[in-house]
Amino acid sequence: MRSLKIVDDAEELARTAAEELLLHARGAVETAGVFRIGLAGGSTPRSLYRLLAGAGDPTYRETFPWRETEFFMGDERAVPPDHADSNYRMIREELFSKVPVRPDQVCRFRSELPDVQEVVSAYEKTLRRFFRTEMDEIPCFDLMLLGLGADGHTASLFPGTEVVHERDRLAAAPWVRQLHAHRFTLTPPVFNHAALLMFLVSGPEKAEAVRDVLEGNHDPERLPAQVIHPENGTVRWLLDQAAASMLSSRR
Repeated sequence: MRSLKIVDDAEELARTAAEELLLHARGAVETAGVFRIGLAGGSTPRSLYRLLAGAGDPTYRETFPWRETEFFMGDERAVPPDHADSNYRMIREELFSKVPVRPDQVCRFRSELPDVQEVVSAYEKTLRRFFRTEMDEIPCFDLMLLGLGADGHTASLFPGTEVVHERDRLAAAPWVRQLHAHRFTLTPPVFNHAALLMFLVSGPEKAEAVRDVLEGNHDPERLPAQVIHPENGTVRWLLDQAAASMLSSRR
């Protein structure tokens, strides 16, 4: 199932995302006692994290079920956690350092390790421990945050990388030719097993990618974000007017 909501600007986008995230977090905790969320890097989620941490309005910080939430990285750069390019560092600075979250509630790729396959294997073991899954089971996140690149990538599923076809592993370390670097990412089976996937997309530079992913021909080799289509979950697209400007139908 897919739903789409268009708001005026990036500020309203972050606020709408915060409200929906808070609603789902409370529901998960009420039902299961825990809320498990996959986090995204990038500038648009940064605004969301600042809101959740209490910037401008303490409501979210004061009412979010922090102690019942487990946080996971959806993807990461191949840099140490204190590096300026690290997704984890950004989220730690904007969110974790400002809210009552214990270190054992936060799961990250151990991206400081020199062997990329060791990083992947360690993260898979961490996922199975937290979700208490067997080797043939896929963890089910309550909510997964995603962004969209101007080239149609999401998380670290980039055009031309084999990871878009991955069906067995939970995590991977694709070599991204365009970046001349490895990236760490959860794989399509994990994303597509989530109960809710929430795309946050802002800015006119994303408009063409939004149109192509949502209305273009299915071509995940060129537009990896198109691999996000859960059988039982929901994909929620939150766009600002600029990002939605090239859609033929802007309902």
